[in-house]
Order: sequence, then C-alpha cells, then structure tokens
Amino acid sequence: MNAPVPPAQALRRSLADLLDGLPPTQAAGAVDRLIANYRGDTPTHAPILRDRADVAAYAAYRMPATFEAVHSALEAFAQAAPGWTPGSHVDVGGGTGAATWAVTATWPGERSVTVLDWAEPALALGREIAAANPALRGARWRRARIGADLTLDATDLVTVSYVLNELSGPDRAALVDAAAAAAQAVVIVEAGTPAGYARVIEARDRLIRAGLHVVAPCPHSAACPIEPGRDWCHFSARVARSSLHRQVKGGTLPYEDEKFSYVAATRLPAGPAPSRVVRRPQIRKGQVLLDLCEAGERLARTTVTKRHGHLYKAARDAEWGDPWPPEDSREEPSA
Repeated sequence: MNAPVPPAQALRRSLADLLDGLPPTQAAGAVDRLIANYRGDTPTHAPILRDRADVAAYAAYRMPATFEAVHSALEAFAQAAPGWTPGSHVDVGGGTGAATWAVTATWPGERSVTVLDWAEPALALGREIAAANPALRGARWRRARIGADLTLDATDLVTVSYVLNELSGPDRAALVDAAAAAAQAVVIVEAGTPAGYARVIEARDRLIRAGLHVVAPCPHSAACPIEPGRDWCHFSARVARSSLHRQVKGGTLPYEDEKFSYVAATRLPAGPAPSRVVRRPQIRKGQVLLDLCEAGERLARTTVTKRHGHLYKAARDAEWGDPWPPEDSREEPSA
C-alpha cells in the first residue's frame, strides 16, 4: 500500500497542475494586479478574486505561503494543547482553502470542514484542489459575505487568515466576536507588517474580552509589552518558491520567507509556553542570544552559554517563533 502523501506535497502538486495551460504572462499579470490590490484598501463588497484566472494565479502564488504561515501558527497552538484535536473546523474568508490544508497537516484525519468566502470562483477552485486531500473531500464550500451580518455555527476551531486587512473596522470587530462566540479555539493570521500586527492585537483584545485566553504566540493574556509604534511582533515561515514566484519576483533563490503575525486563543484548558523566541536567535562563539517574550509581561534577552550544558545545544537549534525553554528542560532555569 502506498504511503499517504503529506498535505504540503499534495498541495504543491495540485497547484502545479493548476497552472498547466495557463499562459505564464497571464498568470504573472494577474498576480501583479492582486499584489497591488492587497496593498491597498478593498471594500468588503468588492471581492479581489474575480474569475478563474485570478483565482488560479492567487492559488499558485499565495496558497503555499498562506499554508506555511497558518501551519506554523497551528503547530504553536497544538504544542499548547497536546491532547486536543478539532472535530470540526470553519475557515472564514478561506478562499481556495489554504488554512484547511494546514489544519490537516497539523491534525491528520477527517473532520467536519466548512469554508466561507464571498468569491465564488475561489470556492469553486478550492473545492477542485481539495479533491487531492482525502481529509477535505467532505468539506463544504459556502458563499458568504464576511462582515457584520456573518453568523457562525458552533465549531471546535475557527481560522481567519489574511482576511482582516480586507475588512472595515466594524466588520473586523463583528467577525472576531462571531468567531469567539462560536468556537472553542480561534487562530487569526495576518501579514507580518506593523499594520498586520495592529490588526492582530485588536483581534487579540476582543478574543480576551470574549472570555478566551491566549496560548500562542504570547505566554500570557495580559497587554502586549511591545511599545506601539516602535516595534511589532511577527514571525517567519520558509516557503519553497515555484516558477511563478521566480517569474513574478525575478528572484533566483529556491525559497522565500513569509512574514506573518498571529494569535491563537481558546476556551480549552491549554497552557502557553513559559516564553517565546520573538527574534531570530543570534549565535556567537560559545553563546546564543535569545530575545524572548516572557510570562512576566516583558521582553527580555537571555544569553545561553556552554556552561548551560544541553540547554546550550537546544539554544543553538532554537528557531524564531519557538517556545522557550524546550519542553524537556523546563524544570531547569533557562539562563
């Protein structure tokens, strides 16, 4: 019997097939227009994805990055709730369904899945691509206006990825409130820019007021210690570049790094990490510098040296976004 294909690999294959027959110049032109729209203000009554060419270009260009960013956020959540698996999932504004693929990569197996989006071409293509993922073959793809009028049925998990930037302030608030009321867990992902971080912090505050507690990336549900306007919290996910990526961006590297901000909050009895690495670790001779967000509601730099034994090796292996200290070292001081 053939081993099941990992979701990330199956998604890449499906996206490659999707571009067969689509002229490269047409795909690149659609991507250029989409990038311009995503950098601007798009009213909720005007879907960005207009037709199949738009959707094919978006899917091939953006789905891998969205998948990796959402998967990173979901993995952080799963580490905080190791005994939990969602039995149902609603992806709000999911478009072609990248977040649904990320959920299946985090928690294998079938579950009730509903994707809501206002762009019918995106939903149709998402349904087509999902045929390559056995865990998504029963998913429901429903057209819905994402905003103040949205109602959500009770579910275990709601994901909202790269959607808040398309909404007005009142619609953002209504969506976050609806997600908080419907779900046991909510994961929101936005672009890793100051504006994306601001939207995540706004959503984080609403989730906390609704009675959820934050389990990632923050090690607490108190106020963010980052001073507004001086810095922002974001992370990075490595994405393999397709030929379309290289054509549009003119790059030669086989990968790029997707910067994203996120918040994962829940009603479950899950606990956040003691602290989290919020900058790329600095490895120097005999020591590693880790910038951490700590449970004491503060940012701090920890220096881990060879005298810390196996913790030093863990620090050298630590990546931006990881919890700290490692699970098997939490009975020891981190520095």
